[in-house]
Amino acid sequence: MRPKPAVRRDSAPANSFDAEQFLRSAGVARKVSEFKRKDIIFSQGDSGKTVLYVQKGAIRLSVVNERGKEAVVAILGQGDFFGEGCLAGQPLRIATATAVIATTVMSIEKKEMSRVLHAEHEFSDRFIAHMLSRNIRVEEDLVDQLFNSTEKRLARTLLLLARYGKEEEPEKVLPKISQEVLAEMVGTTRSRVNFFMNKFRRLGLIQYNGAVEVNSSLLSVVLHE
Repeated sequence: MRPKPAVRRDSAPANSFDAEQFLRSAGVARKVSEFKRKDIIFSQGDSGKTVLYVQKGAIRLSVVNERGKEAVVAILGQGDFFGEGCLAGQPLRIATATAVIATTVMSIEKKEMSRVLHAEHEFSDRFIAHMLSRNIRVEEDLVDQLFNSTEKRLARTLLLLARYGKEEEPEKVLPKISQEVLAEMVGTTRSRVNFFMNKFRRLGLIQYNGAVEVNSSLLSVVLHE
């Protein structure tokens, strides 16, 4: 039996926490950068000196082995932190972070982030909870890649882009994203993405005419055995 990829819809209200707003109000020193699709934010082997936060857009974390084979280990979106390994003494980046659509990233120097985590207990607790939750999702992404069909992986990717499972209301209309980009995120070909997007549209699971509008009924594809 293949494991079901989890896309959770329920969240406790107490978990609602605007990290970006907190960082602004606390006067944390930070830098904001804009990246176009396929821009490299950092590369595997780079020195790790900052913690980063996705203000908008989406990034792909990937690793390349000694034989040059690439594997996507996570897709992250708005509200996600990444590059946090530097806080635990990791001197080099162990993955490459690439923008999969136009993306805005906020970076915070390691020393500044450590100061805030030690000084602001509420933020520290929320940050730890966020990272644990994100790591669980990364594990789910890997299971998804290993065990589930292209159809389920595409459905789950669309739901994650629509932010199902986040504290706030899902965004039914997705940012403009091409089938080529979706294929990169899912790990398949553009023709397969096109086939299943048309199928989802015929079934009324999405509205698709340039922009993509995701209906909650798409969850049935992910949860179906």
